[in-house]
Amino acid sequence: MLSSKSTQSSLFIGGLDIGGTKMAAIVADRSGPLARVVEPTAKTGTEYAPAEQALRLLKDACAKAGVPFEELDTVGVSSCGPFIRQQGKIRLAAPNICGGIARRGELPNDWMSVPLEEVLRRHFVQVVIRNDCVAALTAERAFGNLQGVDDCAYVTWSTGIGFGLCVDGHLLHGKNGNAGHAGHMLMTDQSSAQCGCGNYGDVEALVSGYNLEARCDRPPAELFDAARAGDPQGRAVIAEAAKWFGRALFNVTAALDIERFVIGGAIWHHHGEWLEPMVMSELCTRLPALTNGVSLSSPGLDSLVTDIGALHLVMPEDWPNEWRARKPWQQLQES
Repeated sequence: MLSSKSTQSSLFIGGLDIGGTKMAAIVADRSGPLARVVEPTAKTGTEYAPAEQALRLLKDACAKAGVPFEELDTVGVSSCGPFIRQQGKIRLAAPNICGGIARRGELPNDWMSVPLEEVLRRHFVQVVIRNDCVAALTAERAFGNLQGVDDCAYVTWSTGIGFGLCVDGHLLHGKNGNAGHAGHMLMTDQSSAQCGCGNYGDVEALVSGYNLEARCDRPPAELFDAARAGDPQGRAVIAEAAKWFGRALFNVTAALDIERFVIGGAIWHHHGEWLEPMVMSELCTRLPALTNGVSLSSPGLDSLVTDIGALHLVMPEDWPNEWRARKPWQQLQES
């Protein structure tokens, strides 16, 4: 969050949520979110296409809110990663957007990275870019189910798998802002499951919606619905995925002594109540000295957690208390 001094002239702030499946732009003022627009993330054209799409969506959100785009000078970005730096600016090297990383042929491009910060800084005075799980973590700590919890993590189970980490009240960032890419922890060398990053047998290869679809040739929604309905093959695939996801949570707990996980993402949003017992059986049946008392919950901000996280990155210091009291994002959820 920026200081109130650096943003005291900002009447409006913008947020971008960039994922492997969809991109959202949101505009807000002190009273709360004003408008939000969503599109599938661009994956064709030049490597500039996603950044140019982000600009266009911010313009569309401003138009929808009746806000002159020229008055928007501050933007927070919640984005899938990893990030790399080129000439000091952040580029996205996201395996679920950039087809040149693993060269598996499923993505219609050969990009190795996307020049996001370069494009945004041509138009905005203040730009803050964080991993989407880190941004979601800050939002949940400010407004949601992690308020007052010092040892915690936000985890997404969706197109990809990602973590945002907080230990002793300190958010972890790392040298390039990539702390929390535990979705690329190597879990087994006995699997042919390949991740978009090129690894075989990492968490994301074994668990993510994108990679489950690639392996099973069924959309994740169809696969999970079939499993819940009792389809034996679907049930076996999802039980295996839940096992690996639970072990990933155990590994992070063992390494960082986590107290609470907030889990978001489309898969958990739709199926969390069914998956949770399977995940908890992997997380909490080993080494109770480390795992006793560890809990799971869904985001208090629900499906808007990464959008609100993006806004929180650049929110003036005198806004959050007002937002906590009024919960203005609820109106946007309802609409």
